[in-house]
Amino acid sequence: MAALRSPKRLRTEVLAGLVVALALIPEAIAFSIIAGVDPRLGLFASFTMAVSIAFLGGRPAMISAATGAIALVVAPVAREHGVDHLIATVILAGVFQLVLGALGMARLMRFIPRSVMVGFVNALAILIFMAQLPHLVDVPPMVYVLLAAGLLIMVLLPRLTKVVPAPLVAIVILTTITITMAMTVPTVGDEGELPRSLPSLLIPDVPFTLETLRIIAPFALAMALVGLLESLLTAKLVDDVTDTHSNKTRENLGQGAANIITGFFGGMGGCAMIGQTMINVKVSGARTRISTFLAGVFLLALVVGAGDLVARIPMAALVAVMIMVAVGTFDWHSLRTLRRMPRAETTVMLTTVAVTVWTHNLAYGVGAGVIVAMVAFARRVAHLTEVRRIDEVDDDVRVYAVTGELFFASSNDLVYQFDYAGDPPNVVIDLSGAHIWDASTVATLDAITTRYAAKGKTVTILNLDDDSARRHELLAGQLGNGH
Repeated sequence: MAALRSPKRLRTEVLAGLVVALALIPEAIAFSIIAGVDPRLGLFASFTMAVSIAFLGGRPAMISAATGAIALVVAPVAREHGVDHLIATVILAGVFQLVLGALGMARLMRFIPRSVMVGFVNALAILIFMAQLPHLVDVPPMVYVLLAAGLLIMVLLPRLTKVVPAPLVAIVILTTITITMAMTVPTVGDEGELPRSLPSLLIPDVPFTLETLRIIAPFALAMALVGLLESLLTAKLVDDVTDTHSNKTRENLGQGAANIITGFFGGMGGCAMIGQTMINVKVSGARTRISTFLAGVFLLALVVGAGDLVARIPMAALVAVMIMVAVGTFDWHSLRTLRRMPRAETTVMLTTVAVTVWTHNLAYGVGAGVIVAMVAFARRVAHLTEVRRIDEVDDDVRVYAVTGELFFASSNDLVYQFDYAGDPPNVVIDLSGAHIWDASTVATLDAITTRYAAKGKTVTILNLDDDSARRHELLAGQLGNGH
């Protein structure tokens, strides 16, 4: 409402929506080709996703549309079973996302380390840049001239004025030049046919049987997980860029509802788009849901109402925009701090980047990064466990003080830290400086007790905190001969 009352703020939101819409058109067409479907399915998905998420999402100014990650997941369904099964998959994925949202999946974001986020952002920037390279191979020399001109406009214009987004100015100027000079260069129209009509409500023509569910459910679940992961990570990135907080659970539920709506309007489904979101938020300065809504509206208006003009936009202009987005998205500070960062943190970041770029799948990259981070954390914490022998106050008693976090990684070697043969008849293990986290630790303590018992010695475990005491009391002696 504040943006609607401010002409300056509203102009920023409107122009940002227009720039995003122009950038969405070739992307949506390209992702449709990846999925093996008619370009209209990608364009309609981008329209319905953007408009729906503007109302339903939890992160203002974030752009959701057809994406490459989703296209890769659903491509086998379209190829092997047809478009109707694809649409049914999109609808079911939306249902899965609603269920995952209700179960609190958004809260799992707290377990993604900063190193994974940095790797995610850097990998995305690399993928955005790499996606532009095919448009620069085997093309007329004038394409490179137009590209250089577009980049120059977007670098220099913001130094003079920010009233109009530099990407929009670059697109308009380069399109005008190519039309007036009748240049023969690749255009948006070369990417695929634009739709001539509005999307209409439909129900997928598939048998409502368990066999259909068996076919589409695995793909729907994969689409739901990939879409939510990319959307929630994008929301967190926008939070950092804008220094604001967003409702991740609402975003989770909004993605599900938007995919259901998209499916019933014949779209291929989608999720948050980091590249277009960065155009909207970082390049164009948008901050509200107005820009997201207008991006969808302008997209449909452009491809249906002004398709002939849009088709003549040179791809060089849009490639220039996306290259600037890639440069702006990359976390250059992360390169300057590589030498200062701990080796484990650097490994996590580089693993995320490498796997993402290799597979072209952000979900795989983030998953690999999180696994490496977990292993590194477990190793680091395991080395913080210490067993100290306390000077005995009695010849019949030996006291050991154990400190640190005791779990499967740190407690494995605990059994070898005691002198079973040389200790006196009574052994005390003081755990006031430790915490028991899992059954593996309880089993290790049982094994220690059993070894001492075999030599006729008694073990007493003291000073457990409340949580450790409950876990030890519940499991001690119940895990199978101390193993």
